Amino acid sequence: MKAIIFSAGKGERMRPLTLTTPKPLLVAGGKPLIVWHLERLAAAGFDEVVINTSWLGDQFEPALGDGSRWGLRLHFVDEGAVPLETGGGIFNALPLLGDAPFLVVNGDVWTDVDFATLPREPSGDAHLVLVDNPVQHPRGDFILHADGRVSDTGDAPRLTYAGVGIFRSTILNGWREVIGPTEGAAATPPQFGLAPMMRHAMKQGRVTGQHHDGRWTDVGTPERLAALDRELSRTL
Repeated sequence: MKAIIFSAGKGERMRPLTLTTPKPLLVAGGKPLIVWHLERLAAAGFDEVVINTSWLGDQFEPALGDGSRWGLRLHFVDEGAVPLETGGGIFNALPLLGDAPFLVVNGDVWTDVDFATLPREPSGDAHLVLVDNPVQHPRGDFILHADGRVSDTGDAPRLTYAGVGIFRSTILNGWREVIGPTEGAAATPPQFGLAPMMRHAMKQGRVTGQHHDGRWTDVGTPERLAALDRELSRTL
């Protein structure tokens, strides 16, 4: 099974740290954030990982090499000066990801999710990992129902999307109609987010999920990075 680590963002909320270092290469617990993912992917049996890059993208390959130190094969996809966003990033990487389901993980989160526990064949277009709502995102994103379905509508309590999930390429079916004439959609390659496609699939009952009650951090600010670094240095 292949994976893609989203690594193209500019990390504007992390400045000044990201003025010189892309966010996934920032260090916590003695390792770059992205290395924590690579180690867990290798332990879970993955062998090929796509890393999409844009901002300071020339730093990734010198820092990570070809992936052989973890038993992985890394493929770096340069999106140019303007990131393609999450949906566009997958669309642009599909020639490398292929037709089989693939794992998506945000490069700017830290988690102890065991990737080996995720379904290799989701029943629909996607299977999402959801976590308890962090302080900075108290309203959450989606509802996880008792039967495993995930939806965007209803009055039940919401959980937060962890930035980890198993996806099929079919999540992008009809993306032009779903996205509409948004800025960047007409570009080549197109720029668009994945969230509208996930919500579209949810309306059709084609998204499932699971609740992860372990450790997870959205490393969105220098303060949260420093807190994670202290925690990892103390506990690992």
